[in-house]
Amino acid sequence: MLKHVFTKTLIVAAFLMGIAVTTQAAPAQKMCPLMIEDEIDEEEFVIYKGVKVFTCCGTCVKLWNQNPDYYAVVSVEQAPQLKPVISKDIKPMKQLFCPVYNDTRVHPKSPSMEYKGKTIYFCKERALTRFKSNPAKYEKNLK
Repeated sequence: MLKHVFTKTLIVAAFLMGIAVTTQAAPAQKMCPLMIEDEIDEEEFVIYKGVKVFTCCGTCVKLWNQNPDYYAVVSVEQAPQLKPVISKDIKPMKQLFCPVYNDTRVHPKSPSMEYKGKTIYFCKERALTRFKSNPAKYEKNLK
């Protein structure tokens, strides 16, 4: 009987240690994965493949939902908890940020236009309109 109790105690202890190690594995998320200069709001989040990802606002939640698989891949630096669940098949685009709102991510399905022989992506239609009205102002943000 004592051997049986000892074995169960060891199993429970190993399980609890595993939870503690897993919990500590990923650093706490502090910055929004889409508007990367903004701090998170703990009330604004999405659940991606069982992982809670915080954003800074409801706009980012809507933006995330437009292309969650792509955003998960490019957001690991801001949201390290995503690393175990991201797709290995999705590759980041060369252009990661909007030239108008240059701290905001873009994705392959974002509004876009051709400019000087290249496809330029924008985080939203308003950014595309602003760029069209004064491309020289935003051209420096194209990296």
